[in-house]
Amino acid sequence: MSNDLPAHARERLKGLRTSAHPSGVFTSDFSVNEFLLVRKAGFEPIGLCVGSCVYHVGIQYRSWSKNQELDVLSKAMYHARELAMSRMRAEAKAMGADGIVGVKLTIKRMEWDRHMLEFMALGTGVVHAAGHEGFRAHDGGPFTSDLSGQDFWSLLHSGYRPVELVMGSCVYHVAHRGMLSSLGTITRNIELENFTAAMYEAREIAIERMQAEAANAKAEGVVGLDIHEGSHSWESHVIEFFAVGTAVLPLHQEIAPEKIPDPMMVLSVND
Repeated sequence: MSNDLPAHARERLKGLRTSAHPSGVFTSDFSVNEFLLVRKAGFEPIGLCVGSCVYHVGIQYRSWSKNQELDVLSKAMYHARELAMSRMRAEAKAMGADGIVGVKLTIKRMEWDRHMLEFMALGTGVVHAAGHEGFRAHDGGPFTSDLSGQDFWSLLHSGYRPVELVMGSCVYHVAHRGMLSSLGTITRNIELENFTAAMYEAREIAIERMQAEAANAKAEGVVGLDIHEGSHSWESHVIEFFAVGTAVLPLHQEIAPEKIPDPMMVLSVND
């Protein structure tokens, strides 16, 4: 499937509120506070942007007793997310959005096949109220960010802007322990160094790949970094580490630290 939008997506986009269609409606997954703060930051929500990819994740054989990355699976997980992201971004571009705020990446296993996963990217397309194109991504398309509406406002208020949602994936096989080794430590408090090394290395690989994406996007840094772990119903001892965050740049050439406004303390009452 290419990035061409499905017929129903094109029909949905026609009904969104834009400068050319002021009688339309906007759609978003913002909370009330997010909606108000995004508008306060000078942006208008246009519509919900969705990208989906149903992907068959194959099998990779590995050594039972060896710590090793399953690079075929790592590439599959990254490629599937990239397809979902590109389709979400295509919807944002079609609606004339400058960027996408609050991007969520989810994975759901299809019940009819244990090797089939649906990857979905979801966020709200926004446009700068004054038509400022300096908020676009490095390739001229809509920026992407997983920041909440509140964090988006805080970032802009402090003189920075989001550039791109950056990510890195590593699917790793953690070696099994032999029977004798397991029996030798069953009654002892002891670090399992083999397991420690495997988990440490897998996380580092995922973060390194995310960091490389930020460098390619010409970003200054990454905020809101999170590391997700999941087995996605794979066999025992196989786990994915997924690093994701928002790459950012200053709005101006240089921002003096003393000019950055103090953050406001907010107590969330959300569930």
